[in-house]
Amino acid sequence: MRLFCRAFALLFLFFCATLPAHADATDDALAHFAADKFPETEKGIDALAASGAPTAGAVLDALAQNRLLVDPANKTVFFKDGSGTLFDARTGAKSAVDAASFKKVRLNNAVRSKLQAVGGSMDLVASDPAKRRDAALAVFRSHDANQLAPVEAALAKEADPDSKAALLQARAAILATTPDATPAQRLDAIATLKQRGDQDALGLLTPLASVAPDTAAMEPVRVAAKTAIAGINTDLALWQALQNVWYGLSLGSVLLLAAIGLAITFGVMGIINMAHGEMVMIGAYTTYAVQAVIRSAMPGLFDASLLIALPLAFLVSGAIGIAIERLVIRHLYGRPLETLLATWGISLILQQAVRTGFGANNKEVGAPSFMAGSFHLGGLEITTGRLTIIVFTIVVFAALQLVLRATPFGLRMRAVTQNRRMASAMGISTGRIDALAFGLGSGIAGIAGVALSQIDNVSPNLGQSYIIDSFMVVVFGGVGNLWGTLVAALALGIANKFLEPLAGAVLGKIAVLVFIILFIQKRPRGLFALKGRAVEA
Repeated sequence: MRLFCRAFALLFLFFCATLPAHADATDDALAHFAADKFPETEKGIDALAASGAPTAGAVLDALAQNRLLVDPANKTVFFKDGSGTLFDARTGAKSAVDAASFKKVRLNNAVRSKLQAVGGSMDLVASDPAKRRDAALAVFRSHDANQLAPVEAALAKEADPDSKAALLQARAAILATTPDATPAQRLDAIATLKQRGDQDALGLLTPLASVAPDTAAMEPVRVAAKTAIAGINTDLALWQALQNVWYGLSLGSVLLLAAIGLAITFGVMGIINMAHGEMVMIGAYTTYAVQAVIRSAMPGLFDASLLIALPLAFLVSGAIGIAIERLVIRHLYGRPLETLLATWGISLILQQAVRTGFGANNKEVGAPSFMAGSFHLGGLEITTGRLTIIVFTIVVFAALQLVLRATPFGLRMRAVTQNRRMASAMGISTGRIDALAFGLGSGIAGIAGVALSQIDNVSPNLGQSYIIDSFMVVVFGGVGNLWGTLVAALALGIANKFLEPLAGAVLGKIAVLVFIILFIQKRPRGLFALKGRAVEA
């Protein structure tokens, strides 16, 4: 019995000693804030973060927001939340005392820096994995040696693979820059930074490779750093080349959308349509008009605005194209110079009509939510909007091929393209096919305008930016050949993006133009010439 009483007494004393210990640590930390001195406030921040108090995060957040208060009478610390509710800083319980006489804990730049550093340390062990990764990234960028112990403590507890990788990189950044790191630690840091393999890693590795080693043990560090830098540069060059290919595919898809309609009209009718760019512009303005109506009448349908604009842009541009062919172009067949001048005049009329109706300023066309943002694929940065346009271009191209290969209209149009006289002799109304082909080409240009409204300024001059490139694509690929247009658009897009870093955007375009001029001297019919008695004549 006596033994039991002694054991119970010891347990009671232990329980009483441990509970106040935590409370005393919190009270001691809060006492620094009550001193109303900047150095004491900094000590209070460190002490409160180390105390593990459940209110530590709320108190430090209130201090950063200038909402930490001290009662001058008894030195008790309180804080307010965003709504102004008062809480006891030690217990976290709501308080009903009158705070009118309370003083705010003052801040200066040193206190703010301390808050930022300690806040990052606390975020390293936050419950949200995304918050932990962001905190680790912040430490990686700052590579503050004071954060090494918190990072290692967080690493010991981390279970999330992505967060652990971010913490390892943060630790490597610190060890790569701190003079107290051992050669073994530096070698470990170099291996981690090499695995990261970006420009930030290069910046951390360069000093290690350029500094002369003061001891024999540091020579392997310098060699490892040089090897890692060479490997990272090789990987970055490869990813940059792939990024240029992606940019080229993106530009090529835009050129294909703008040129595919011209390939139809130019191939079927032999018309040099200088108003083709204005069909693109009309499609873009149709998109703007659709979004303006949706914003004012049905804002909930905004994400579907492009789906609504696509058929409308096709119909509006196609109808205008048929009207142009019936009223003007059909009277000028066989006279290419007059046709060129007439369509150029029509382009000026359409531009001025748009300026009169919509104004000369650029118009805002918003992007739906599903086209916003970007993601990384390895070392590639892929924007969702550009990816959507590439997929859309593929769908339009496939649909057009289906129309031309699997419908009676497509059969007749291909017959007229290959031999107009023979097609007419077989009973095909070449005039009707001309009008429908011109309308189809103009409608596709209108669809291109819907896509271009997401990546370019919607203005009356929108079409002029693409008309020359469209003709280059059609001539280079082969007049009237859609597959040639596809290959030419992608090839020119990729070539432009590889030449721009070397010669600049303007000289790059000039180089491409000179290449096409030299190419058509050798192959006047382009990459893929149409076959047929008329076209071969």
